[in-house]
Amino acid sequence: MNNNVYILDDRALIYINGPDAKNFLQNLISNDINKVSDSSSCFASLFTPQGKFLYEFIIVKHKSGYFIDCEKSQSEEIFKQLNLYKIRAKIEILNLSNEFVVASFGYEKYLTITGSKDILGFTFKYREDPILLDPRNKYLGARLIINLEKLYLSLKKLNLKNDKIQNYHNHSYKLGIVPKNLNKLKNKLFGIECNFEELNGIDFKKGCYVGQENTARIKLKNKLSKRLLPVEIIDGKLYENETIYHNNVEIGKVLINEDYPFALIKYLNENFNKDFVFKSKNGTLKIFIPEWLKI
Repeated sequence: MNNNVYILDDRALIYINGPDAKNFLQNLISNDINKVSDSSSCFASLFTPQGKFLYEFIIVKHKSGYFIDCEKSQSEEIFKQLNLYKIRAKIEILNLSNEFVVASFGYEKYLTITGSKDILGFTFKYREDPILLDPRNKYLGARLIINLEKLYLSLKKLNLKNDKIQNYHNHSYKLGIVPKNLNKLKNKLFGIECNFEELNGIDFKKGCYVGQENTARIKLKNKLSKRLLPVEIIDGKLYENETIYHNNVEIGKVLINEDYPFALIKYLNENFNKDFVFKSKNGTLKIFIPEWLKI
């Protein structure tokens, strides 16, 4: 069993509390805030009014409010966006990234901890701090949100050994889940094209939220023809926003080109097949479909 733990110092923690916190989030996010409790966390996103992707995060109940576990590179913009929507809502929005940290460890290790359950998003307390099974995919493992002052003592008690964050990023990428550089996706594709339905990040039964109308229309009218998929570079180099071809037919566009590349792919096009080799202006590549994505 793997006892490695990854200190995700590229993540930030925003905290929202106050009497209106629940309704405030419910009117904004793509998922149903009613799923979030002391024993359950969820994955969600903020879209533009047109349904385009802006930000993604994991929401965890903490005391009287909610942690927003987000990529640090997006945290300042998320903080500002939430404050723009705040208006007269009776809430407090705090950036607690200097006080709390996110640590991730493996699924098998998670199952050995007393109190854990094999349920996506299941959340329980370990020495008063939340541990949750990643609500997107159980093979992303568990997350511990903890005060920095308590971090290393808890890791020692859990018999967890610090490992390089790059290994977590590699694992996420191999699963087909974007590990970093989320800003490169902003406003470039619809949220539903990010595979958020399959990653349990969109609730089609909840009421209105920002971007809900287009998101529901794409789903209900079966208009989803493009998806965000991981790219494997065979030769050459990829550049952001460049076109991907097969038989001189455009089948996609590179959105994230560095480290862990992803592209928006016309996966229903007859010129797309996961076994094909594709071309860009300066590279040769393959596109793989994650096992959890049944297309």
